[in-house]
Amino acid sequence: MSAVTATLIILAIIALGEVFSIISRAKIPTLLVVVVVFFTLLQTGVLPKDILAASTFTVVGAVLQPAILVHMGTLIPLKVMKQQYKAVIITLIGITISCGLMLVAVPIFFDYETAVAGAGPLTGGIIAYLVTAEGLQAQGLTALIAIPAIILSLQQLIGMPISSWMLRRHGLKLLKDMDENKAFVAATIEEETDDETAPEKRKSLFPEKLMESHFFVLFLIFIGSALAVWLGELTSISYSLFGLAIGIIGSAIGFFPDKALERSNGFSIAMVGLIFVVMESLVDVTVADILAVLPAVSAILIIGTFGLLLGGFLGSKLFKWDYNKGVPVVLTAMYGFPGDYLITQEVSRSVGRNKEEEAMILNQLLPPMLMGGFASVSIGSVVIASILVQTL
Repeated sequence: MSAVTATLIILAIIALGEVFSIISRAKIPTLLVVVVVFFTLLQTGVLPKDILAASTFTVVGAVLQPAILVHMGTLIPLKVMKQQYKAVIITLIGITISCGLMLVAVPIFFDYETAVAGAGPLTGGIIAYLVTAEGLQAQGLTALIAIPAIILSLQQLIGMPISSWMLRRHGLKLLKDMDENKAFVAATIEEETDDETAPEKRKSLFPEKLMESHFFVLFLIFIGSALAVWLGELTSISYSLFGLAIGIIGSAIGFFPDKALERSNGFSIAMVGLIFVVMESLVDVTVADILAVLPAVSAILIIGTFGLLLGGFLGSKLFKWDYNKGVPVVLTAMYGFPGDYLITQEVSRSVGRNKEEEAMILNQLLPPMLMGGFASVSIGSVVIASILVQTL
């Protein structure tokens, strides 16, 4: 099979997942469709096991993985992080308690390695999965790779409905507040929104013309990527941690533009490459392997979700937030963007009685939800997964 044909077939599976996700408004995750369809076609012999190797696209994913980590560090300006510090802290409390519970409770029924296999992916997304899968492969624990793969595919189906239900309850409370003191609430929301969404002029170490060049920005990203990999090899600490730190620091000092990979027009192809890498990790997984880990996956999903709920509740109490707002912020760890945006948008439309109320509710809910997803999926889970795989 030619590389082009192999790539076309895999892209068709990914596109099918996107179609289901768009039609269902992200209720059916793209990755769930991709994993189920790809695994089924492999097991039934419709696709050969070497199709991913034939496509050569997994090399793209492997090369661009450090670049995506650097990119993640450039997503949210430090100013916004400071403004939404409560959402960040509540999220970190939630994922810390969740991971702690999994590491303590799961080994009672299974073993420590099983707990590690699920902890990172449950509190994050595709990067946490890849870090975990790489760690498991390095330690020869390939039989456990099915655990993070299944969790990555199913966690959205748990987190999104709970978040939607709780945010709707909080939205109805906001609506009641608006009815009781509408002028005050409107003024407050407008003031907060103006402060948080006002465009900030990002300083740059390079002339603006250079920063408009896709090739130059991509070159800068790979400088950061190469540095992260080198530091990882030098210190034996996962390069993922260095990639995030380099992205955050580089963005703050003006070495990288904000949303660096998007500015270089490389984000979409990078994410496709990562999905190829995820699919590659499933090639040697069998139906027997999946059946063998289903009890462990169930335990991880139940214990981990309970930990997120508990952490979100305690964090909300700490900052005197309505827990119907704080808990969904933590649950963004299970789905991230664009799920956090779509849920908030749908809740605002369903609760608001007119366009003005929809906008006011959206402006209250969206910033902390986006920040929660960033703090967990983009940073927190990657740090957790990177640390935990070192303990295997």
